[in-house]
Amino acid sequence: MKTIMCFGTFDLLHPGHLNYFEQAKKHGDYLIVVIARDHTKAQMGKKMMFSEQERLHLVQSLKIVDKAVLGYPDNHFKIIQQEKPDILCLGYDQAVTEKELKQNLAKLHLYPEIKRMKAYQPNIYKSSILKKSLHP
Repeated sequence: MKTIMCFGTFDLLHPGHLNYFEQAKKHGDYLIVVIARDHTKAQMGKKMMFSEQERLHLVQSLKIVDKAVLGYPDNHFKIIQQEKPDILCLGYDQAVTEKELKQNLAKLHLYPEIKRMKAYQPNIYKSSILKKSLHP
């Protein structure tokens, strides 16, 4: 059984997120989704609409997601060490490069495949765009 891991904030769950999960699930059997912590997002200056617990609950309720977990605010690699996924699926707009991630994981003796998912109508289904339309 191949385990896939996705990462994100998922503050305003939308069809783009569902497409991300669908693309990821095609690469394996068991999908783990890691939810960004409120503290981490606050440090980045991001304002959240929903708490980490609310976002976790929403993502957990999706049929396609086998397991949803909160990330670790002090060590972003700890959840990868803990779950040991076979494949990491990155969103099209996540800032980390595959090369940089591979190097950091190799230092921890972790060697999952890394795949970048494609955008799904990013001019419509992007959280920042949707949030602006809610608060013009």
